[in-house]
Amino acid sequence: MTRSLSEREAWDVINAGKLGHLGCVDDGEPYVVPINYISIEGQIYSHSLAGRKVQAMRKHSRACLQVDRIKDDFNWQSAIAFGNFEEIRNDSERRTVLRKILEGFPKLTPVESELSRDAEPPTIVVFRLRVDRVSGVAED
Repeated sequence: MTRSLSEREAWDVINAGKLGHLGCVDDGEPYVVPINYISIEGQIYSHSLAGRKVQAMRKHSRACLQVDRIKDDFNWQSAIAFGNFEEIRNDSERRTVLRKILEGFPKLTPVESELSRDAEPPTIVVFRLRVDRVSGVAED
């Protein structure tokens, strides 16, 4: 039977995940892409090259991240975090967050890791989703 998740349960799903689907608006249409992310103190952090999703969020900051925890077809949880895109431009904060992202994803290639350390001006965009609301559903 499908049920709503509490806010705490929704955060549990988000905090346990590493891969989610980022939803944003691009030229008036929904645009959804998978991203790796980390969650720190109620905020979602990720990084990207300055491609379509970053350009879209720079124009329209409202975005969301959807995360699943699936055991099988009839045992799953899905949570979604809603918030605003915020690019991290402060060098110190950017490096700290990027280091935490790289620690969380040790299989990133050495090239990407090296690029992220040496990018001046930043070619790799580090950003947060400043979360203001979460919700979720489950089938148990």
